[in-house]
Amino acid sequence: MTTTLIKAADLIVAWDSSTKAHTYLPDADMAFTDGTLTFVGRGYEGAADTVIDGSGLMVMPGLVNIHSHPSSEPLNKGFLDEIGSPGLYNSSLYEYMPIFRADAEAVPHCVRVALSELLLSGVTTLADLSMAHPGWLDLLAEAGMRVCIAPMFRSARWFTKNGHVVEYEWDEKAGEKAMEEALRLIERAEQHECGRLFGMVVPAQIDTCSAGLLKDSRAEAKARGVSWQVHAAQSVVEFHEITRRHGMTPIGWLDSMGLLGERAIIGHGIFLDDHPSTRWHTENDLARLADTGTTVAHCPTVFVRRGIAMKDLGRYIRRGVNMGIGTDTYPHNMLDEMRLAAHIARTQAGNPRTMTTTDLFNAATIGGATALGRDDIGRLAVGCKADFSLVDIAHPMMRPAYDPVRSLIYSAGDRAMKALYVDGNKVVEDGEVLTMDYRQAAEHLHEAQKRVIGRVPQQDWVHRSAEKIAPPTFHWS
Repeated sequence: MTTTLIKAADLIVAWDSSTKAHTYLPDADMAFTDGTLTFVGRGYEGAADTVIDGSGLMVMPGLVNIHSHPSSEPLNKGFLDEIGSPGLYNSSLYEYMPIFRADAEAVPHCVRVALSELLLSGVTTLADLSMAHPGWLDLLAEAGMRVCIAPMFRSARWFTKNGHVVEYEWDEKAGEKAMEEALRLIERAEQHECGRLFGMVVPAQIDTCSAGLLKDSRAEAKARGVSWQVHAAQSVVEFHEITRRHGMTPIGWLDSMGLLGERAIIGHGIFLDDHPSTRWHTENDLARLADTGTTVAHCPTVFVRRGIAMKDLGRYIRRGVNMGIGTDTYPHNMLDEMRLAAHIARTQAGNPRTMTTTDLFNAATIGGATALGRDDIGRLAVGCKADFSLVDIAHPMMRPAYDPVRSLIYSAGDRAMKALYVDGNKVVEDGEVLTMDYRQAAEHLHEAQKRVIGRVPQQDWVHRSAEKIAPPTFHWS
């Protein structure tokens, strides 16, 4: 066993067990042994094999990202920034995203790019919602990150033939088989030699899964003691589809089947019954989420690109909904996502007091940990995992530092990140990922995007080119 001591840190964002809250602890020490925190406080007197000088550093708990798609989203950079289907309420889910997908060769590069960006922005635990792909578990282990693998499965695929009507092609047997394969993959992940992988059961979308698949998957999650997540209330199209099928809102339908509750996560949860874009005859959805202890995974960037926003994060928190933060799209920068979440909440509420940075930081740490059923991550306390970042508190963009976490989120961002540790192992140092070749993966991804762009006309319903769908900012001479 080896012990590492961070001695006399300028500041530790420590966990106060008496108040169950993060607290600023200046001039403090933190020690960890073989991946577990053994001391957080002042005046450490024990032995240490390695001592890190904490002067000029803020020690902060690792961020917990509960919703991301690393195997696909990095490839969309530059393509999906400004497009949404006008006939489908500006969503890009149905017309554009299915035609711009990474091929098998590109997937590992997508994953390395996404995970590198996440590590550089302070994420130590990630929920990876992906379709299963070869070498997935070993690739995640390579990153050195703590990962909740969430292999998605569904009963149907969606498509559009005209850009304004979404259709569904159903194969319920295939969905059941895919769920069985996902459950086996979760079991393999939990047995992986790295010891940092665990699982989540994820029926992909509420509108592509049969009632039976949703119920069976939730039962499997409960039996296995893991979390369960579904994309729901994520588009106006989906809201209308579910109300047409069942006469209930997406959240209402899930509640009617008993699927909400602790360890249940709603991916996005934007279009509730009282959202201005989907006004329904009830106003129960927010209360349903709060009263059942259901978590909402909030990922603002992918929606605000299309003029879509939750109404609003602060309102959910005040009602008692457990909130977590995710990076549903590129860039995979958790600090950027947090900053945008705060700004959009205040804009939508028309009120700068709708939420606090405390609320935001809680969502990105303990809110996510709660959703994943973990009390050993997202906080710095004895017995927790040694998952943390070292922030250069003397960085010019951190100054003045009246409130260092605010300075980090709203000003400095990942530029002030000095180092990142997962399970006591350093995985980032001075802006460089130590476990993967980020730059090489990005170059491979650049070439992969060219291949995918060439196939766009064959995938599009009217055979448009990528340039026609997403015109470049300037003409290429």
